[in-house]
Amino acid sequence: MRYQTSRKLAFLLGAAVSVMGMATAAQARQADANTALDEIVVTAERRSVNLQKTPLSVAAVGGEQLRAVQAGGEDILALSGRVPSLYAETTTGRIFPRFYIRGLGNIDFYLGASQPVSIIQDDVVLEHVTLKSNPIFDVRQVEVLRGPQGSLFGRNTTAGIIKFDSIRPSEDYNGRFSASYGSYGTTTFDGGIGGPIAEGLMFRASVLYQHRDDWVDNTFAGASADGTKTPQKNAMGGFDEKDVRLQLLATPNEKLTVLASAHARDYDGTSTLFLRNAMTKGSNKPNAPRDSVAYDEAGNNPQAYQMAGASLNIAYDFGGVTLTSISAYETAKGKSRGDTDGGAAANFPVNGAPNGFGQSMGQLRDLDQLTQEIRLASNGDGKLKWQVGGLYFDSRDTTDFYQRGWFLTPGTAGANPNNWVRLNNLNTSWAVFGQASYEVTDALTITAGARQTYDAKKTVLAKTSNNAANVSTYTGRRYVRMTDEQPSWDLSALYQVNPDLSLYARVAKGFRGPTIQGRSAVFNADFTTADSETILSWEAGFKSTLLDNTLRFNASAFTYEVKDIQLNGNDSNGNGVLFNADKAKAYGVEADLEWRPIQNLLLTAGASYLHSEIKDKRVYAQVCALNGVVVCTVENPTIKVGANTFAQIDGEPLPNAPEYNLNFTARYDVPVSNDGRVFVATDWNLQGYTNFVLYKTREFYSKGNFEGGLKLGYENMDKGYEIALFGRNITNEKNLKGVIENYMAAVYNEPRVVGVSLSAKFN
Repeated sequence: MRYQTSRKLAFLLGAAVSVMGMATAAQARQADANTALDEIVVTAERRSVNLQKTPLSVAAVGGEQLRAVQAGGEDILALSGRVPSLYAETTTGRIFPRFYIRGLGNIDFYLGASQPVSIIQDDVVLEHVTLKSNPIFDVRQVEVLRGPQGSLFGRNTTAGIIKFDSIRPSEDYNGRFSASYGSYGTTTFDGGIGGPIAEGLMFRASVLYQHRDDWVDNTFAGASADGTKTPQKNAMGGFDEKDVRLQLLATPNEKLTVLASAHARDYDGTSTLFLRNAMTKGSNKPNAPRDSVAYDEAGNNPQAYQMAGASLNIAYDFGGVTLTSISAYETAKGKSRGDTDGGAAANFPVNGAPNGFGQSMGQLRDLDQLTQEIRLASNGDGKLKWQVGGLYFDSRDTTDFYQRGWFLTPGTAGANPNNWVRLNNLNTSWAVFGQASYEVTDALTITAGARQTYDAKKTVLAKTSNNAANVSTYTGRRYVRMTDEQPSWDLSALYQVNPDLSLYARVAKGFRGPTIQGRSAVFNADFTTADSETILSWEAGFKSTLLDNTLRFNASAFTYEVKDIQLNGNDSNGNGVLFNADKAKAYGVEADLEWRPIQNLLLTAGASYLHSEIKDKRVYAQVCALNGVVVCTVENPTIKVGANTFAQIDGEPLPNAPEYNLNFTARYDVPVSNDGRVFVATDWNLQGYTNFVLYKTREFYSKGNFEGGLKLGYENMDKGYEIALFGRNITNEKNLKGVIENYMAAVYNEPRVVGVSLSAKFN
């Protein structure tokens, strides 16, 4: 298999090199300043380096690019498919995104779930799944680091990192904003302003406001279990997002820099809408309308969260080295409620009786995350560059989970039968790390890094109730603690063939710490756990600037093996179950292209291909079933254990791992004066076969999903403003994005939004 994999990777990368060679041979003119591409600087190695000289697979998305696709009210999930090998989705509303890089991610919707994609905002790691939903606004650049990043960024980065950098305070007064209004009352305002307060002291204030009206009808005509008025027009689907950030930058002298930042979030909206029986057995084409549901419980799926945080970044330049300290604190609380079965139980009988688990709710009562990083790094442009440091991480939360019934305070008069648990979770970690790069020759640079990490997790079942009398019948474990200590490392080489072409290769090892699934207790089932997983990844690629810096073309090929991979399946209640499989293997390629063939035309394109397989003949996953009846078409070998059916998953692809992804953008400008231009811009994404579950079915996958955006407007470059008409999902595609297996329920993408936008910059 390794020989065949190597041949495939060699062929795919060779084809990319051939394309690069043809482009080089086609050079026939000199580029001027209007057609040359701008340099892209990234901080993937905790230093500012030209993207083309970074020895790993990195993609960068500028703030203006991201804001253009968020005009229709999109959140952080707008990144999905816009970077090769990056996919994102949610089945828990805007508060719980799930990310996948090169096929690695976690489909678990548990509030304590760990993900192998790490989110870094302004040099602060956001580990808890709710913190990863922190909105991105007034952002300067987004970087996607593909592959394990354990040396510099720690455990739980086996897949990679998404790194967000906000616009920082500057010595000059400046500001910017983007505002839009469109379908469903969708309103967005993203802006920031800053400048000097006094000598050596600067500020920047940033805000985000997003709103959408409720637009989904609740058509249920019976008596709602919790007194919700039904049927009801425009009952759900809307949201209000309010965010603010303040930064203060002090430079008392040439050596000392102090950046203090604080932010707050207030979100109120609708959790994910599941559409029961939207899937027809034998078909993967959902057939339910997007704008109506029939919910008899859960009070129209409310969701509300509040978050806040602060950080202090202090750097002191000693001359040959710089010492940096980053202290950060994050806190969050909120709850999300949903009609879990996706419809009124009376409307979907099984064997003549109403069937459905009613509603569920996860309530994050409080979350506190504290991080402290110290880093010492060399300065200058010498042949040797190095950095060493340490990190301490502490996260603790109290979380309630409810299932079934009407959510009154447990034990109070009038409460319906209720399953609920309260969990106290603690995650502590420390690490020491180092990295060094050495220019062996003017053309060859070798980089090596290592990290030793200790990770400990603890879950305590504080309270539980499994019946209307508020009496616990739970017999499983009430306390679980798991620890691990492992090294991570990477080794890379970058060879500069000439100023316009570099080749690189990288091998990296990383790990994801052990995980505890405590929510199982809500169904009177014991906790489930998964031991640490480890990954060994290999990649090689090239980075090129062609046609006199009018074409940037980067590509890489990769292969990896994850041992003891952590997976998440479902039990007969649709509850998440953690387990380890022996391994998973994958290989693929990814490429990014940016081209300005003529002065007024800019084209970009990205592509990725992935082949992944779970390798373990002993592991089976429970399949779609209601009361023991399999409701979907399972295409794997199955076995029966009691009343439950399990499918063998050996050889299946990783869930939510698109086989391929293609994205394309184009913008054409038509000058109408010395300072103004009319433009038209479009962007498209096409997604290949994506399985949503661990086993193979005829229903639970997507294939050929696509979405497009369009923008037509006028830009005045002298006065710094732009006004435009825009459309998101302009063809109004109803794409399948997720499923609830037991109920043949579907989750859709966002609807079409058209509107008008205005943006401006000022100095």
